[in-house]
Amino acid sequence: MITRRTLAGLAAGALLTPGLAAAQQQAMRRTLDASTAMPEAGRRPWAEQVPQLRVGLLGGENEADRLGRFGAYRELLERTFGVPTRLFPASDYAGVLQAFSAGQIEVASLGASGYAGAWLDTNGGVEPLVVAEENDGSIAYVAVMVVRADSGITNLEQMRGKSLAWADPNSTSGYLIPRFALRRAGIGVESGQYFTRTGFAGGHEQGVVAVLQRQYDGAVTWASGQGDAAQGYSRGNLRAMVEKGMLNMSDLRVIWTSDPIPNGPLTARSALPAAFKEDIKRFHLALPKAHPDIYRQVERGGGTGYREVNHQTFDLIVELRREEAAARRRRS
Repeated sequence: MITRRTLAGLAAGALLTPGLAAAQQQAMRRTLDASTAMPEAGRRPWAEQVPQLRVGLLGGENEADRLGRFGAYRELLERTFGVPTRLFPASDYAGVLQAFSAGQIEVASLGASGYAGAWLDTNGGVEPLVVAEENDGSIAYVAVMVVRADSGITNLEQMRGKSLAWADPNSTSGYLIPRFALRRAGIGVESGQYFTRTGFAGGHEQGVVAVLQRQYDGAVTWASGQGDAAQGYSRGNLRAMVEKGMLNMSDLRVIWTSDPIPNGPLTARSALPAAFKEDIKRFHLALPKAHPDIYRQVERGGGTGYREVNHQTFDLIVELRREEAAARRRRS
């Protein structure tokens, strides 16, 4: 159960760091390990149980761009393992979580909150395989609140009486963590409290667009928090929008940054064969070395690659999801 003390820790900046530090100290395989290598191509015995590989793609970006970014990735999976591979883009985060619950996909990259939601919805029926590593070797990123550079808003206090866009109710950086952090800092997060209006933009990309088009004063989204801020950092939604020509960072101002958040995991259904999950881990651990262009497309930028991970890294996020669900029931 999340306690008042642990929630206060989130606002104070002490909550997520211990779990992240413990995860990084575990002897997990990494892309940077000298022994990392792509699995040999060829059909596997597990193909009898997994005759096709179905990959869920989160919403938050238009479907054509998502399918384009993952096209070469899909082809590489198919060539490597010799099974038909299909991409399943969902209109929102909930679509991928529902697909996991229904057994309609085998794997998907989720945010930490999305993973926690899928884990709860399936009673532990999903498990994390790998997470992205950033340029400094950490496995964390940040949520940021952005406003238009010409808005006159330079800090969080000046967002009082303004409108704020969340990304998606299943987003970690675009909803769960900002809500808890702001609430524990004494800021009411419901419409008409601190902010005149809050709403869901339909995804990270859409939230930033809504700010640029003056539909909202501010929005929360995700970034690595590392690298050149003028280029949207090294990885994340802002970086992807810059690279697609949708955004010039000089048009935005970052006015709030969260404490580190665990990077979301590549997730698989727990009931799948262990050999399948091992092959998928090895494929992704080697991907940044063997196919750096595909890796950068999938990750919307780059870092040092991937790191193996386990469920304990996300224990706290699971508890935050439980608390959020309980609060939602109380409000209704």
